Amino acid sequence: MAAEVATAALSGWAAADPDGGGSGSEDEARPSTAAEAAAAQKREERLRKFRELHMKRNEARKLNHQEVVEEDKRLKLPANWEAKKARLEWELKVEEKKKECAARGEDYERVKLLEISAEDAERWERRKKRKNPDLGFSDYAAAQLRKYQRLTRQIKPDLEQYEKLKEQYGEALYPTSDSLLHGTHVPSKEGVDRMVADLEKQIEKREKYSRRRPYNDDADIDYINERNAKFNKKAERFYGKYTAEIKQNLERGTAV
Repeated sequence: MAAEVATAALSGWAAADPDGGGSGSEDEARPSTAAEAAAAQKREERLRKFRELHMKRNEARKLNHQEVVEEDKRLKLPANWEAKKARLEWELKVEEKKKECAARGEDYERVKLLEISAEDAERWERRKKRKNPDLGFSDYAAAQLRKYQRLTRQIKPDLEQYEKLKEQYGEALYPTSDSLLHGTHVPSKEGVDRMVADLEKQIEKREKYSRRRPYNDDADIDYINERNAKFNKKAERFYGKYTAEIKQNLERGTAV
């Protein structure tokens, strides 16, 4: 009897609140849907970052490959490529400047001189004087080459005479191994005089060179060989004024 009463009471409570169980299930479903949305958003954010990192990695790989190719090209270039490139760029600028001056009817050399400062002009003049300095004797081949270059720079060719010879001899003016021109060319009097004047100038310059001093029989002999003589001269040059009195005392025999 008591069990029937409890069952009836529970049945009545359920009938009185028919929507009680449904609202509880909806409340439980709403938090789960929000968590899934948050998880999906976080997943999309992570995928977006992953795609960005993937694109950056591809870009870095491409840049590295380009740099490797450029470095390989630079290594295969000649050692003085940078200097040649700068020289070519400077020549292009000069050509453009010449065209601009020609279009304006101006003289390029005059315009260039107007743009040069006095300090730059003095520096270039000093550099020009040092362009071919005398480095002294190194070997006979270098001395011969230097002599040849100096003599060829002094040559002033007679272009009119050259044209006459070309008309006279034609291709024979340029001999080959099969040419027989020995004794056919007669130099002009002006050419002979020029050669004689040049030889006399060389002889005069050669006489001014420093030569070995002749042996002096009256000089004191204070050396045992040539090397010792040079050493004594150096010692006398540097310490002679300090040892003059000692030397005089030794010569007089009054040294203590």
